[in-house]
Amino acid sequence: MADIEDIATRIAGIILSPDSVYGLINGALTVPVDFGYMAYGVFDTGSRYIHETMRIRMAAAIRNDILNHHHISEAVKLVFTEFNKYISETEQDKIYRGVVSSVLGRFGTSMVITKISGAVLERVSFISASSSKPYIGAISTILMIGGMSERSIRTSEFLQAEFPEIYKLLRPRDYDLLYFLFKSSVQPFVDAIHVRMTQGEPTFRKIMDSVEKKLNAA
Repeated sequence: MADIEDIATRIAGIILSPDSVYGLINGALTVPVDFGYMAYGVFDTGSRYIHETMRIRMAAAIRNDILNHHHISEAVKLVFTEFNKYISETEQDKIYRGVVSSVLGRFGTSMVITKISGAVLERVSFISASSSKPYIGAISTILMIGGMSERSIRTSEFLQAEFPEIYKLLRPRDYDLLYFLFKSSVQPFVDAIHVRMTQGEPTFRKIMDSVEKKLNAA
């Protein structure tokens, strides 16, 4: 069973403080983790063929500029659009009003999306420019690409297995390959969508009721 209060707390936290996504993403995208994924990929020979096919898809997506601001923003937007499908405009006004108090709350969704995509781009830019020496930077980038590509693939597989409804949403545009970049900041919304799909509307309503209570209390 879903931890209703935990999901609601995480959703409310991001809505109340969109800037917190910078911390979430900075904490999730770290060099040691990417090196760990790279090592995992080297020793996991059983799935090497399948992953090679995914790397070919990734290379094609990169050539098509999938890492630019528009695509990252669109990927995040798809998740929020799916989440907002299950709550009325009145509820959206109540929920997102905490983001921008001077306008209808549902328009605050755009600010949350902008914050998340901006945080992702800032972090990725920081990684790519982390060295002042060009040759060291080039070597680090190659290693990071190895670790990050493995992480991208593993996260896409996790998404397909655990949250197939979101995987199906992102996969047609290869956005499943980007999910590892913003997973930490949208996961509570994904969890809520998954609860609705697997446990039904009543349990989803409990999450949303709890979110509203937390936002009102704040």
